[in-house]
Amino acid sequence: MKKLLLPAAIGMILLFALLLNACNSTKIISSWADAQGTIEKSNKVLVIALMGAKDRNLKENVENITVQNLKAHGINAGSALAEYGPKAFEGLNEAEALKKIRNKGYDGTFTIALLDKTKQKRYNPGSVGMWPGPYRFWGYYHFMYGRIYEPGYYSVTNKFILEANFYSLNTEKLIYSVQTKSLDPSSPRALATDFNKRLFDDMVSKGVIK
Repeated sequence: MKKLLLPAAIGMILLFALLLNACNSTKIISSWADAQGTIEKSNKVLVIALMGAKDRNLKENVENITVQNLKAHGINAGSALAEYGPKAFEGLNEAEALKKIRNKGYDGTFTIALLDKTKQKRYNPGSVGMWPGPYRFWGYYHFMYGRIYEPGYYSVTNKFILEANFYSLNTEKLIYSVQTKSLDPSSPRALATDFNKRLFDDMVSKGVIK
């Protein structure tokens, strides 16, 4: 005889599913990889997060976590913020910037840009629930009196669009590009971590990283 799930057990399963979905708020919008291009273990990659001063915390987390993941795959990598500071390439032309990067031994760059950061406000209308009852006077009175009204409310969703590009400085070619959308990350670190999970899973599946 099969045992039926208790309401508490069903509630726990639903809660777990919601929490799992909340932890996976980043989705890939599009990605592309050069069929002949890979990030080699002999490469030295500079990770550059292109974000404004207001997103300094996100910039640090994105660069640091991406560097950690590259190193975990056996690729030498460094953070532009740690290596050069926040205004390292300000006022430089292309030739000057590339020279500055190559002088540190880097032969690849991983740029991660914050393309969009928006708040989406949505109104959720209220609902009316009614208790069933008999249709005599007193029953009808209680039936109507027992109506439950849930007022409407506004919800705000924070959306982040990130784009990552890996360029080989040896061939001066784009090797890999991806765009992601993240909704309501709990913190800059959570956003950077979830973004990196999608990024590296996709690069491995496309053979960009072996």
